Amino acid sequence: MRQSLRASALFLGEWLRRPQQIGSVLPSSPQLGKAMAGWLSPDPADLVLELGPGTGSITSSLLSHGVPPDRLVAIEMGEKFAELLKLRFPSVHVIQGDAQEMERLLRPHTAGTRRVGTVISSLPLKQFSTEFTRELAGKILAQLRPGGCWVQYSYDLVQRRHRGTEQFGLHGSKIVWMNFPPARVSVYQKLAAAA
Repeated sequence: MRQSLRASALFLGEWLRRPQQIGSVLPSSPQLGKAMAGWLSPDPADLVLELGPGTGSITSSLLSHGVPPDRLVAIEMGEKFAELLKLRFPSVHVIQGDAQEMERLLRPHTAGTRRVGTVISSLPLKQFSTEFTRELAGKILAQLRPGGCWVQYSYDLVQRRHRGTEQFGLHGSKIVWMNFPPARVSVYQKLAAAA
């Protein structure tokens, strides 16, 4: 309970400092984490890339869903969030850095035959510029294996594609009401033709 309160206080503090980079005043709910984790790659060799894990509420759901910590790579820009994640999840590969630099940041983890099978994103795409979002989508496309999924949530409950997802197939979408605020999970799949 104490750790949860500490994480919520840190989340609120970071939101007050950087509202354009933090999409909500509260961490994601376990129900949202479960909905996102339901789209993980079934291939046990695939890496899972988490973008913008914040205090780790989605990270916790991914691990509870059976992702081995050594298969999970989390890229978090905020220094305080990254420090907290390293304390909470010492076996997860937590990288403090910008998601726009994912190719360089992932290089040590994708050597040999390792590939990214799922990207789980908590980044507030609706708050970013069109150019930033399209660049990010291109980098996600480059990292995902053919057939891999990009799982993204937003607080826009109307079903519409995020900018930059035109090169992906829309694989699924659902609203998670048990979150504050309610969120829509959208799942985009890398098509074989985009390999």
